[in-house]
Amino acid sequence: MNTYQSLSNYCIENNATLVAVSKTKPNSTITELYDQGQRIFGENRVQEIVDKQTSLPNDILWHMIGHLQTNKVKYIAPFIEMIHSGDRKSLLKEINKEAKKANRKIDILLQIKIAQEESKYGWEYDDLRNQLSDGLLVPYEYINIRGVMGMATFTDNEMQVKTEFTNLKTYFDELKADHFEDLKQFDTLSMGMSGDYKLAIECGSNMIRVGSLLFGARN
Repeated sequence: MNTYQSLSNYCIENNATLVAVSKTKPNSTITELYDQGQRIFGENRVQEIVDKQTSLPNDILWHMIGHLQTNKVKYIAPFIEMIHSGDRKSLLKEINKEAKKANRKIDILLQIKIAQEESKYGWEYDDLRNQLSDGLLVPYEYINIRGVMGMATFTDNEMQVKTEFTNLKTYFDELKADHFEDLKQFDTLSMGMSGDYKLAIECGSNMIRVGSLLFGARN
């Protein structure tokens, strides 16, 4: 059994969705996983995801996992399956506008900052709660808020990573109870990557984003 099959089986056993992070990888490498049954692929650059979407099978479900500039939403709105990086009100507004033009709804995850690194994007949790209480989501008819996403600190300190994952699970549960109780579709907790996906799933993740474990180290 190869790495992909083992990881895919692990996700099935734990009711988790596997996003194969194919950024910087050629179409031929993506096709190898596609031929084994993988359909969800994640990218972090708009131009790269557009190029791949036009040249690879049309039943691939593309996830945008990287920081997204508002002026580039229009390029992915016609086809993107899910945007993990919903990290500010202006971006949600723009996604809604472009989704309306494309006559479709787009699944969004609210990215919450759980890491200590300044380079990581995401809502500060208290700010997000305040925005939701003030009616942040009222105008957005073409967005499906599906859950939350977070990235742990890049560190070998497993206890720190576990604390950050546990915090995100708590945030997810609180948002579900306080703001999305009537939305069955608010069901996705995206956290965990190649080095910490097992820990993330133990902490409640049901969507992991795995790249190097599947595709090898990047240049």
